[in-house]
Amino acid sequence: MEFRPYYLATQWQKQGNNVMIIGGSFSHLRHHNPQHKNKVFYEKIDGVQYVWLKTNSYSGNGAKRVLSMFAFVLRLFVNGPDILRKFNPDLIIASSTYPLENFPIYWLARKFKSKYCYEVHDLWPLSPMELGGMSRYHPFILLMQWAENYGYKNSDFVVSMLPLALPHMILHGLDPRKFNYIPNGIMVDDWKRYEVPQDHVNAIEKIRNKGKTIIGYAGGHAISNALEFLIEAASLTQQTAADLHFVLVGKGAEKENLIKLSNNLNLKNVLFLDPVRKNEIPGLLAAMDILYLGWRQNPLYRFGISPNKLLDYMMSGKPIVHSVNAGNDIVKEAGCGISVPAEQPVEIVRAFLEISQMGKSEQLRLGENGRNFALKNYDYEKLARAFLLNTKL
Repeated sequence: MEFRPYYLATQWQKQGNNVMIIGGSFSHLRHHNPQHKNKVFYEKIDGVQYVWLKTNSYSGNGAKRVLSMFAFVLRLFVNGPDILRKFNPDLIIASSTYPLENFPIYWLARKFKSKYCYEVHDLWPLSPMELGGMSRYHPFILLMQWAENYGYKNSDFVVSMLPLALPHMILHGLDPRKFNYIPNGIMVDDWKRYEVPQDHVNAIEKIRNKGKTIIGYAGGHAISNALEFLIEAASLTQQTAADLHFVLVGKGAEKENLIKLSNNLNLKNVLFLDPVRKNEIPGLLAAMDILYLGWRQNPLYRFGISPNKLLDYMMSGKPIVHSVNAGNDIVKEAGCGISVPAEQPVEIVRAFLEISQMGKSEQLRLGENGRNFALKNYDYEKLARAFLLNTKL
């Protein structure tokens, strides 16, 4: 699932609130989508009430995804009043990648005399314009721009996951007094259990018994993760830094291409492993020595980034190499590793070597900096309280 709404919901419930999450029955972000034939389907997940509105499945960013967006918005108009009548909300949050749901949620908020929050995950329609090359005059873009501006104008307040998005939002009609930055976070309790699949334990221990320093990556293998630059870095170190070994854990559309690239370069210092469950991430990261996170050159990152994976890395207490060009850099801010420019394998190697040649005490200091920074600034219990404090509920 997408964990942010789930984690916020669990914390809000602990703090004495009733919470309901309404979502489309299909999303490309989920590993498993709910299976049901009804147009409206209720389900409790770990005590959190979910309501699924039936939408079509899709793949990629084509017409079927657009159809799914419109189907969800239409069902909010049609089914929203019946769903919310007994719930009688004090606050309704519009929390999708795309801004179309601002229309039904503003209507529902007025109907139930509740406050209305527009939570911004990504800047649409700027994302399809800058990344997909769509014209600002395309009918779909014009509709999305209207929806974004509508949300900024009519919401009671805006929560942004992007720390530097305020100038863009003001340009599109937001009163800056409405702006609140609430990033992604971590659940502290998730880091009190350490489980790792035995196959992964055996594979990593085999490398460690050879005296290698293990460079770890855990997460999606997609184009956006820029992992080909990590493979290129591994190629550069195979002869010059034989004590470094690279372990990539996860799955994604680019995994087969990355394996082919590694094989074509005849790399003996790269190991690909299957993904692990979320509750196994702490134990997996604990087995690594240095952790890597890379990004592509992306103009949208000028508004800042809020990556879940980086927060997991920080909680692991391991030093981090961060390859990024963005408006913010949490690794640099926390002092928990070395940041280098995006898409630069030579600079990535330099950072790996610098950390690997540090004394253990200095590596531990970097790791502790990251963990302490995450606990102070990204604990979902604190973020949930800050979110509701801004609503003045």
